[in-house]
Amino acid sequence: MISDPLISQSATLMDSWQTILQELRVIAVIRAPEITIGLGMAEAVAAGGIKLIEVTWNSQQPQELISQLRARLPHCIIGAGTILNKSQLQEAIACGAQFLFTPHFAPSLLENAIAHKIPLVPGVLSPTEIVHAWQAGARVVKVFPIQTVGGADYIKSLQGPLGQIPLIPTGGVTIDNAQSMLAAGAIAVGLSSNLFLSSLIQEQNWLGITHRTQMLMATIKV
Repeated sequence: MISDPLISQSATLMDSWQTILQELRVIAVIRAPEITIGLGMAEAVAAGGIKLIEVTWNSQQPQELISQLRARLPHCIIGAGTILNKSQLQEAIACGAQFLFTPHFAPSLLENAIAHKIPLVPGVLSPTEIVHAWQAGARVVKVFPIQTVGGADYIKSLQGPLGQIPLIPTGGVTIDNAQSMLAAGAIAVGLSSNLFLSSLIQEQNWLGITHRTQMLMATIKV
């Protein structure tokens, strides 16, 4: 199991990143319109069993949200997503982000993250992009948006030629299809809107989100 020292030490986290993903399997992606909503979203999924939480950089006050979540949820691993440039990457690292996601592949951002010993998962789509990111040093790549290219069938089709490259599908992953993505070969999956239903967010129904999280985790075969 993952120990507190592993979670708190970024160098160790980077060394064990694939193992952590293989164990935890699910990343909750939070895009918060205000910081109090973001806190509620994160605490709700943490209560449901998710330990990997990504705060997108187009959330309100993402630095403060990440900082507060690091303090409130010490048993979780808190990262930053939708990182587009070096300035955002540096700000994310400074506020305590333990991993980074980008919607695209930028070699300079990957190099910068590697230098800081922070796992960075670049967003890619085609086999060419996947291989380029992997050869540049990405230990894991995000396949985004997965829904537009066939979902689990696309992940499965990549396993023959590219099975050595760990993949995280996002953008269309749901409670109903998450397990099929993992069964097709994904190392982990990222969920956002299907986990955080807009109606539940508007009502601040955190118990409802915790219940959906528990439903999701019950379907995941670790």
